[in-house]
Amino acid sequence: MTATPTPLIESYWPAERSDGVRDITVGSLLREAAAAAPDRLALVDGVADPAVRRRWTYADLLADVERVARALLTRFELGDRIAIWAPNAADWVVLQQGIAMAGMVMVAINPAYRAHELQYVLAQSGSVALFHVDSYRDVDLTPIVEEVRPQAPALREVISFTDWTQFLASGDAASSLPEVAPLDPVQIQYTSGTTGFPKGALLHHKGLVNEAHFVAQRAGMADGAVCVNAMPMYHIGGGAVTEFGTLAVHGTYVVVPAFDPGLILELIESYSGTHSLMVPTMLIAVLDHPDSTTRDMSSVQSIMSGASAVPEALVHRVMAAWGCRFSILFGQTEMHGVISQTRITDAPADQAATVGQPLPELEVKIADPVTGQVLPIGEQGEICCRGYQTMLSYFELPEETAATVDDDGWLHMGDLGTMDDRGYLKVTGRLKDMIIRGGINIYPREIEELLFSHPRIADVAVFGVPDEKWGEVVTAVVRPADPSAPPSAEELRAWCKERIAAHKVPSAWFFTQVYPMTPSGKVQKFVLRDQVEAGELPPLPAAAPASAVRRLHNNGTGGCHRRSRRSQPE
Repeated sequence: MTATPTPLIESYWPAERSDGVRDITVGSLLREAAAAAPDRLALVDGVADPAVRRRWTYADLLADVERVARALLTRFELGDRIAIWAPNAADWVVLQQGIAMAGMVMVAINPAYRAHELQYVLAQSGSVALFHVDSYRDVDLTPIVEEVRPQAPALREVISFTDWTQFLASGDAASSLPEVAPLDPVQIQYTSGTTGFPKGALLHHKGLVNEAHFVAQRAGMADGAVCVNAMPMYHIGGGAVTEFGTLAVHGTYVVVPAFDPGLILELIESYSGTHSLMVPTMLIAVLDHPDSTTRDMSSVQSIMSGASAVPEALVHRVMAAWGCRFSILFGQTEMHGVISQTRITDAPADQAATVGQPLPELEVKIADPVTGQVLPIGEQGEICCRGYQTMLSYFELPEETAATVDDDGWLHMGDLGTMDDRGYLKVTGRLKDMIIRGGINIYPREIEELLFSHPRIADVAVFGVPDEKWGEVVTAVVRPADPSAPPSAEELRAWCKERIAAHKVPSAWFFTQVYPMTPSGKVQKFVLRDQVEAGELPPLPAAAPASAVRRLHNNGTGGCHRRSRRSQPE
């Protein structure tokens, strides 16, 4: 499917007009849904025990969100930052919505953070309140809160979710709620952070609501859709894209407390789930779960995925297993989430090799990283975006903001990619991941995609390691399909040389069973690089036994083969 009537002549996508970007707030979105379908199931707290699951109709949800907003307004002022340090839960959603309706700004914090990370986010955001759970993954969080509180000077109040009922009852039921503007800030989402501390992207109502609605439309979500969400709520995928997209179609949002493949399968069956967003590692784990062949998945209409490369074999496997369609998302927190997406009607080749066309009302170009000039069709450069989706700023970081958003309003994503003459984008790597070996630029993603098709590799990460002679050398860390019999470096090197230029073939090979991951499911290559340089990762054996080589030859080496579960994100 092509949205442009004539082929593009350069790598520039002009904003595609649509029914229009709405001037709307998060609170208005909920009020519209409650007016249109007050008795429809809106929210489910998808805990493991069905007997204690809580449910909200849209009328119930609006009432609780307004109670939260009034309780907040008895304590804090418009524009105040309110932090949430907790895993997924329905109360998380209710609090988030209440913060938005009160004209305040939510600060989302990963519950896996420890003292120095929590302190940084609280202090940098100037949060005046912190809502938290008492424990997470057997770690007592209350002492951590008390430890960092003196180093967060703006923090005035700390509230445990244990006291949630009392908090809800503390507002003035007769008080009026403020008028909130579409371009008012509503969230600070901290980037995953690959070096140093993360930056807080300041996002507005209009960007979150419209972007999520466009994503839902392209994924085929219709009135009353049921979205089962296991993406972290403190991440843009869970706390914006899936949540607001579901509300936009007056659907049911089922919140999974933590990633659990068996629970996801049960929730899809129990609530007739129609849609879900899962990164590739999640999808593989769900497909590999024993219940995947016994649960009724016939309600699933489409699956969304992204955050890292989505192999063609995985797309076909999901569609075959569940009889559904597929949509691949690509974007960045600084752009309120998704900037391009495949349509569920796209040809398999476009689903496999691209991340689709840009969302409506958004300009995208492939630019020369040095000059900023638009590049010819098919030529690799930096992906840049401009439109209503651009973040307001990095919160209180003007220099970092200026380095990301140029004077003409283009946000430089730091991702490398190409655009074809239909506007379909292909992501080819990250600028900062580029390896310069002997003055030649090498892009890890090409090598990773090749190695992922090797039958004895379950997953792989490729990056550069400093070298006195070459500047950098290409290094691969693989996760073997069979941990007891990893492939040899000799075997993989020879296999690669038959398929890519010699200078791209990794010269150093290591293996691991678990990759360090960001909350969104991306491999933290800087951690792997540190582990390699520190000698903490075991090298692959130099050569394989003859029997292993014969097995490889007999199994074949072409195409993408199914393999064991990849490492799961936090």
